[in-house]
Amino acid sequence: MSELANKSDCCAIRRLLLSSVSATTLLASAYVVGAAHAASDDGDRPTVWIELGGQAETLTGEGEPFVPAFLAANPNASILWEGKSPVDAQKSPLFHFGEEGKLTFQPKGSDWVFSASIRYGRSGGSSEVDHQTNRLFYTGYSYGVPKYHENPRGIDKFSDTHVQHLESHAILDFSAGKDVGMGLFGKGSSSTLNFGVRFAQFTSKTTFDVRARPELEFKYANLAAYGQPGVTFQFPYYHTYHATAQATRSFHGIGPSLSWNASTPVIGTAQDGELTLDWGANAAVLFGRQKAHVKHQEYQRYVSWQFAFNGGQNYHSPYPIVSGGHDNMRSVVVPNAGGFAGISYRYSDAKLSVGYRADFFFGAIDGGIDARKSETLGFYGPFATVSIGLGG
Repeated sequence: MSELANKSDCCAIRRLLLSSVSATTLLASAYVVGAAHAASDDGDRPTVWIELGGQAETLTGEGEPFVPAFLAANPNASILWEGKSPVDAQKSPLFHFGEEGKLTFQPKGSDWVFSASIRYGRSGGSSEVDHQTNRLFYTGYSYGVPKYHENPRGIDKFSDTHVQHLESHAILDFSAGKDVGMGLFGKGSSSTLNFGVRFAQFTSKTTFDVRARPELEFKYANLAAYGQPGVTFQFPYYHTYHATAQATRSFHGIGPSLSWNASTPVIGTAQDGELTLDWGANAAVLFGRQKAHVKHQEYQRYVSWQFAFNGGQNYHSPYPIVSGGHDNMRSVVVPNAGGFAGISYRYSDAKLSVGYRADFFFGAIDGGIDARKSETLGFYGPFATVSIGLGG
């Protein structure tokens, strides 16, 4: 019999639902205010925009999984490979939930735009995968029939894996931009080139523990020589394994950034409501510090039982502990590139946007186990934001 137990964290889903309800309420309120404002003075445009939203992010490049050596020594052990293996248990969830906010200021009569934004995400979860087989066996037999009073045993094979993972990331942008192509993509369109500074911080911590007995065999002893003909005892012989690993990784960096945002109307007007097509691209070069602290150890024990009397004894033969890992702290230069595409529905001073965005930080993370290995950290997935315009 095989059992599989998994624990999932629903906090991100609850936050997403609450954010959706809050965004809908906020947009409805903004529509009422915006419609009244547009009716009184259609010529004014907001000078300040406040934007709030979230993204369902898929993360890649967080680091290599730890692969215990005993997995390779037991390639055919179903207790290790059926369902979730100890390696599969280390995979992070498909989506992480990120939040974001942005403040934009455009002075009256100017085509310069100043903005400050933040994207933040934090996730944590644990995974427990327990496999076991329940086979009842007995140590004593009389003429092939189990002696039921002789130490019945069970759970002859098992694999128990426990993984805990914590991750957080923050991206801050400060920029100044200028509309370099007003009307380039049609009436009411915009094309803004922004120069600024980007700060990024990524941290993660993973702990891993697995215990396993993937195989079990028996050897028999006949007690005829001790005056008990037909009586046999079976003795179990097996290997047990225990492996642990801990990994802490981080990157902090800051550097110049360049971005381009464009928008073009598709249908409608800003006063009565219009649908726009939005897209953009961004690039940055971050100068910062990369850190990693990884350690792991593994031991195995071979248990062989001998006849317990007439000079016999039990043997527990431990194998040497296998350990490894590495420490790294160095200055690195991390190129960053990303982009987005989406659609917006907006009034004169309210806007709802949805789309898809991706951001990649090349070589930001040391994802190695026993040696440094640079990995590209990626964030990508759908997003939604709601914006309110103030002033005018």
